[in-house]
Amino acid sequence: MSETTLPLATTTQAVAAPRSRLARISLTALQVVLGLFYAFASALPKLIAHPSATESFDKLGWGHTGMYIIGTLELAGGFALLIPLLDSVAAVALSALMAGAFIVNVTVIHGPYVATPLILILPLALVAWARRGHTTELLHLVRRRVGRQV
Repeated sequence: MSETTLPLATTTQAVAAPRSRLARISLTALQVVLGLFYAFASALPKLIAHPSATESFDKLGWGHTGMYIIGTLELAGGFALLIPLLDSVAAVALSALMAGAFIVNVTVIHGPYVATPLILILPLALVAWARRGHTTELLHLVRRRVGRQV
């Protein structure tokens, strides 16, 4: 074996590891930011019946019940983004919620923030894709538990 090939292989491995670690740290930071956003900036105004949220849901005709349901879903999704086994599923669920929000914004509200739900789908899709292995782990865990109960 040549002396030049060994250091090159070691160097390549050393360079690849920090990128992977940096990617994991960045993805975790993104999840924390998204989780906090959904829990506090999005869900909290709905759950405390802030006048701006109440006005929007009254305009939709959904009233307080719809507002509390959407707020609860956002809060649960925000917290689930921080739980490793649930993060991918939470990202998919919040993406579906944002798709619905986009449709409502386009068809009913016509406000200045129509594109905001679409913009939020992009980082959620990244989390869902990058953490898709957690969904597989969750499915295996559920199947094992269901198998034990039968």
